[in-house]
Amino acid sequence: MSATAKRPNARADKARANRRRMRDAALSLFVDQGYVATSMQAIADEAGVAVQTLYFTFGTKRSLLSEILDVAVAGDDEPIPTLERPAVLAALADPDPRRQLRTQVRLAREIYERVAPVLQVVAGAASADPDIAELWEINNTQRATAQERLITALAAKTPLREGLDIATAVDITLALQTPEIYQYLTRRRGWSPERWEHWTADAVIGELLPGR
Repeated sequence: MSATAKRPNARADKARANRRRMRDAALSLFVDQGYVATSMQAIADEAGVAVQTLYFTFGTKRSLLSEILDVAVAGDDEPIPTLERPAVLAALADPDPRRQLRTQVRLAREIYERVAPVLQVVAGAASADPDIAELWEINNTQRATAQERLITALAAKTPLREGLDIATAVDITLALQTPEIYQYLTRRRGWSPERWEHWTADAVIGELLPGR
């Protein structure tokens, strides 16, 4: 391959690395100092870039936090929606309803392990900043949309527990998998993420599916 052919990829890789460094610097400062108290200039200094570069890349501090949250949820910066990712598609297609529920709780645990510090920043800033309050609501809506898709797929495979409709099943699943419960049990009560996963999966299965 010629040097000319390699150069665009090298530039793209460098740009992604720089963007990642700016995100990492911002998250570190957001966690240590709080979102409101952290300036774009401080983030630029931490990342070792000009503040103009930071504004050119992300536009606003809110957009920067939004991207940090999106990347933490996804686990990478590939532009693939959560519901179109292979692990979620595999859960949707799994013919075993109990295995589907255990898989989706495992995926939630993996996301929370990555996203917990970011959600703390968002939740902490939401009361003081309307833009971040909106971001928090968007995140809640996205979680509800994902659960509705998963529970609809579940109900197509098996009857739900007697008297339970899809909307209520979604509500139950959301309630049992809230980030607040995850953080309370893992940060304050000393549970491991794996213990949270097993307890939550058992609770979701018990609440949603008929007993054997």
